[in-house]
Amino acid sequence: MEWTLTANEPGKVCLMQGNEAIVRGALEAGINFASSYPGSPSSQVLGMLGNVAEERGFYAQWATNEISALQGCMGASFANARAICIMKQNGLLVSADALFCGVQGGVKGGLVLITSDDPDAHSSTNEFDSRNFAPAAEAIMLEPMTMQETKDMIPYAFELSERHHQLVIVRVTTRICHGRGNVVLGELPEKAHPIQAVDEWDRMNCVCYEHQATLNKLKAVQEEFENCPFNTYQGPEKAEKLIITSGTGKLYAKEAISRLGVAENVGLLALGTLWPLPEKTITSYMKEAKEVLVLEEVDPYLMTQVEAIAGRYGLNIKFSDRGTNVGELSPDEVLKAISALTGAAIPEKRVKQNEQGEKEPLIRRELTFCAGCPHRATFYLLKKALRSEKIPGISIGDIGCYFMAGGEAGFFGYQVCNAMGSGINVAQGLGQLTSYGLNQKVVTMCGDSTFFHTVMPGLLNASYHNSDMLMIVLDNSATAMTGFQPHPGTGITAMGKTVEPMSIEAICLAMGCSVTIADPFDIENTQQILLDLLQQKGLKVLIMKQPCATLKSKQGGPKKTVRVNPDKCLGDGCGCDKFCSRVWGCPGNSWDFENGKAVIDPVSCVGCGVCAKLCPAGAIEVEGGAEE
Repeated sequence: MEWTLTANEPGKVCLMQGNEAIVRGALEAGINFASSYPGSPSSQVLGMLGNVAEERGFYAQWATNEISALQGCMGASFANARAICIMKQNGLLVSADALFCGVQGGVKGGLVLITSDDPDAHSSTNEFDSRNFAPAAEAIMLEPMTMQETKDMIPYAFELSERHHQLVIVRVTTRICHGRGNVVLGELPEKAHPIQAVDEWDRMNCVCYEHQATLNKLKAVQEEFENCPFNTYQGPEKAEKLIITSGTGKLYAKEAISRLGVAENVGLLALGTLWPLPEKTITSYMKEAKEVLVLEEVDPYLMTQVEAIAGRYGLNIKFSDRGTNVGELSPDEVLKAISALTGAAIPEKRVKQNEQGEKEPLIRRELTFCAGCPHRATFYLLKKALRSEKIPGISIGDIGCYFMAGGEAGFFGYQVCNAMGSGINVAQGLGQLTSYGLNQKVVTMCGDSTFFHTVMPGLLNASYHNSDMLMIVLDNSATAMTGFQPHPGTGITAMGKTVEPMSIEAICLAMGCSVTIADPFDIENTQQILLDLLQQKGLKVLIMKQPCATLKSKQGGPKKTVRVNPDKCLGDGCGCDKFCSRVWGCPGNSWDFENGKAVIDPVSCVGCGVCAKLCPAGAIEVEGGAEE
């Protein structure tokens, strides 16, 4: 059903994505301030809020990093504003200092922190279960289980935050953020939440004597959670077999219970309040149970807590889980776990088979850069430059779409990659050792958005200590990996305002760095620049400047036509090991196995023409001239 984010039509049923439900919930709460740093699976939330911010009378911003985002929301809360902060699980780690202090300092206006976990690491470098942060920080945490709950939980979280003067974390996961479901709209307020002047005696200080007050707040919240509508139970009144779950585990469990036909034999306790846990509610159901199955992703967070509750009450219960603490829950996995709990047989599943009656295997697909991505050229040139040394140099990666350069996509272009912004710091340490016997060139890289996010302090440290290294800034004019959100170098804000962009070159120069700008598509000149910089001592910064190919294609404009001249192509005999398709690896380049020749895919190719400059046989031609 068609709908708009700002439609004031209470009772209307709309099909929503989870991220849209978060936005709608924030609008129904009458927010005043929103801040985020993009990170999948919740990248779209702030983008949508920014599009309607002026219309709804609130401020929305893309912050340079998550700690800036959260502390900005804390500032807004001090004026009684309702503020929402959105980040992914890795960003929660970045914000940890502000979060732990902010919980003890308390809030004035409601402050809701959305953390979006990515089980199975679809868009992340690692799995991290943010539920562990709630007890560690002594923060309140909720988790929705459906799209309707996702929308409804946001206004509830703001009210909860203001009742207890405490920050509230709402944890969502990939399947909530990117899933879809029907949602009944609530009413939009006429105006945003009223802000207030900051009184001379208002306080939001993190000091040690506030710790007991924080614990008292949690105790009061726990009492409220014992009767919270976001905690639900279905099944027999006295269930000897009990399932305890949260998040999407509820949906998978309901489906499995229905398929197995065990609704009369098993109880399902689904928890939306994850910290503090409603201990009395949980105990009332576990007292009747002999076996408890805990379904959750990723860590055994609920399992640890409910086992501890059972121990405190002396309950003799056999506990089980899905059998692993890695990756997402799946319908099949949950079906198998509930089958083991109840003894019900799993229904036969039809599997697609080939002509021989064998199960068809999935095709293995390598992660790769988009067609025409400037990073592919950068890492090709960098690999050649480092290999030209007597002892090949050391290359340190970072987090962004260039993370894929550690594999085939980037010619295995780096050896180390840790957390966002870590590349400059790892390289700085190695660069200091070139005066103590390390006879290798040290190179690190970061994207333009990452530069503003966390690289600047590390670069300042490297410059101050004159570390012997080369830092390459991969400036493709976008936060490309998460959906082209603006950053301080783009000159656009979340609300669409045009502002003066921050110059990466000027910032590096101000830090005392020597700076060179090159174009990765200018193959010959950029190769020589790399070779020259590697021979120079001290800290050097090379800005590889070429817009993201996908961003350019979205913006339109003429596209050059690239084709292979079959008369020049030497095929398997050129000695390049099928350079076009296997070595270069651009999706726009392919191979005609029947004729043993290179071909260009006209759908994928974006016309950058770089392959024409690199083809060993000179068989690739660009109509209209080579790329400038």
